[in-house]
Amino acid sequence: MDRSKKYFIADFISIKNEKIFRGNEQFFSSEPDLGLHQFLKEAYKKLEINYPKYHKMDALCKLGTLGASVLFKHQSIELNTALVFSNASSSQEIDLKHQDSLSNIVSPAVFVYTLPNIILGEISIKYKLQSENVFFIEKKFNPELLFNYSEILLKTNKAFNVVCGWIELKNDEYDVFLCLVSKEGNIPFTKEKLEELYSFENE
Repeated sequence: MDRSKKYFIADFISIKNEKIFRGNEQFFSSEPDLGLHQFLKEAYKKLEINYPKYHKMDALCKLGTLGASVLFKHQSIELNTALVFSNASSSQEIDLKHQDSLSNIVSPAVFVYTLPNIILGEISIKYKLQSENVFFIEKKFNPELLFNYSEILLKTNKAFNVVCGWIELKNDEYDVFLCLVSKEGNIPFTKEKLEELYSFENE
């Protein structure tokens, strides 16, 4: 592993409270208290994502797709871009819907989303990514884990770039923070900087 290589946060986004930020600039906002599902519809239209499969996804996948769409909007995406995601609630929202449906006919459209790593697959399909991906379940945002795992992928040449971050959804409350890590950028890629950026976005 080449420990001499330096990596940077080329861009980052956050989604929370009916707002989407790219870097420190507001990228999109909707009416306050609009509700998660209406917010997801409004953001899709405004961002002109044009990906019909979006409408069949569960809310967690929609949040991930929105985040990736904003993050990649002005970037040339390498096929060898790894995804390193985490959250605390796994796929709890859709799991509960699946549990409720067990007394009737089980819907494959619901069941398919009962693992959080389906987000990784959806993003990989949309952007034709062909690299490593992993989804960690943590009690809270863990910058050290995200940094260490991403750095290993980069420095062992398992990935050219990495998108790492946090994508939490529970009781319709959502908190998304994703970073694009590459060899170019102005923000040093460190666990301290990840913590700083995430904390700033959640003040």
